[in-house]
Amino acid sequence: MRVSIVTPSYNQARYLEQTICSVLNSTPGPFEYFVIDGNSSDSSVEIIKKHEAHLTNWVSEKDNGQAEAINKGLSQAHGEIIAWINSDDYYLPGALQHAIHAFEQNPDTGLVYGNVLSVDAAGNSFNLQTFKPFNIVDLMSFQIISQPAVFMRRSVLEQAGLLDPGYHFLLDHHLWLRMAILAPIVFIPETLAAARYHAEAKNLARTADFGREAFKIIEWMKITPGFAPIFEQNNARIMSGAHRLNAFYLLDGGQYKAALSAYWQSFKARPATALRDWHRMIYACLALLGLKNIRGGYIRLRQWLNKNG
Repeated sequence: MRVSIVTPSYNQARYLEQTICSVLNSTPGPFEYFVIDGNSSDSSVEIIKKHEAHLTNWVSEKDNGQAEAINKGLSQAHGEIIAWINSDDYYLPGALQHAIHAFEQNPDTGLVYGNVLSVDAAGNSFNLQTFKPFNIVDLMSFQIISQPAVFMRRSVLEQAGLLDPGYHFLLDHHLWLRMAILAPIVFIPETLAAARYHAEAKNLARTADFGREAFKIIEWMKITPGFAPIFEQNNARIMSGAHRLNAFYLLDGGQYKAALSAYWQSFKARPATALRDWHRMIYACLALLGLKNIRGGYIRLRQWLNKNG
C-alpha cells in the first residue's frame, strides 16, 4: 500500500527536522511526503531544503491556518493510506507498518488509530495517552483520539471531504466523525507517535477554545443527516461528553473554577461520564484552594491511571 504523509508547519524550526526524519525513517515501502510551510520566518525553509530530495513536494507560502495547509497536502496525495503529522510531533519506529497491517487486515475500515506518547519541549516523555476501540457514539460523545496516531483510507476521506476550515481546535475530531459515519474505525494497541506539549502549542495556549468548538460540533450534529437521530437517542451522553471535554482543557489551562463548573454540567447530564475524571476534579478543587504543590503528585497519579486503566 502506498502511504501519503503531510506535514503542516509554521515557525517550528526547533522541532521540524525531527518530524521530517521520523517520516522518512518510518516508510516501509512506496510513499509520498508533502511539507506545507506557512511562509515561516525562522530557519524552517533551510531545514526543508536539506531534505527536499526525499520529499514529493513542498511549499512555503502564506496560508489561512492549519486546516488550509493540511488540505493543500491532502488534495495532492495519491496514497491508499493518508495521514498528517504536525511539525512539533513525530512518528515512533514501526508506526506506518502497524497502520498498513491494520488496513490490510480490515479492508472495510476507513480510519485506524493507536496510542500516543506525550513529550515536553525537550522531548522528555511524561505521559502515555492510551485509547480503546471506539464507535460513532463514542466519538459523538467526545471520546477524543490523538491525531498524530491516526491514519485514513483515502477512498473514505474523499467521501467525507477535507478538513473544514471553520474549525481550528477540533478540526481533526470533526473529520473523524464524518469518516466514522461512513466506515468502521479500528484501534491499534500500539504506541504510534509522540505529541509534543509546549507553551506555544494551542492545546495549552488556548484551552477555552476547545470547549467552544465542542458545542459548535453539537449544533452541527443536531441538524446533520445521519448524526441527528443518533444525537436524539444519546443526548445526555453526548452533552455530558462535551462538558467533560471543556472541563479537561480548562483544567489544563489552569482555569480551575471554570473547569469545576464544566464538570458539574457534565455530572448533571450523565454522572457516569463526569466521574471518569474524578481524579481531575479532586486536583481542580485542591488547586483552587491554592495547593498547587500537589501537581507533581497529580501527574504521577495520571501516569499510573493511564498505565493501569
